[in-house]
Amino acid sequence: MDNLPLFLDKIACGFPSPAQDYVEKRLSLDKQLIRFPESTYFLRASGHSMKDAGILDGDLLIVECHNTAKQGEIVIAELNGEFTCKYLQLSPFKALLSANSVFPPIVINEDMSVRIFGVVRYAIHYF
Repeated sequence: MDNLPLFLDKIACGFPSPAQDYVEKRLSLDKQLIRFPESTYFLRASGHSMKDAGILDGDLLIVECHNTAKQGEIVIAELNGEFTCKYLQLSPFKALLSANSVFPPIVINEDMSVRIFGVVRYAIHYF
């Protein structure tokens, strides 16, 4: 992707600020969002189980799969052959947790086949 203009001033999301429309520098979304191109991939979110984490149905997820996932990170997990996006809980017991109270936790026991595929670093929303 070509570099795109990045304006120097931040945009007010509360009260409007006087416009100062000069460009600080050029910005590449690839360079900004992708730290490890060889181990980064994209997925499209489906469903509402992560809505309270800010991940909405149809969002584009940027996932890194180069490190071991840590407690509390949002991960892509392969659970019994299907992929899911959840918070990873490692203690006091292993579980995959939704960010929506409608969906119960998935407690990981020894009989389950679970593989952590990567950690979600960004979710890009559509309006």
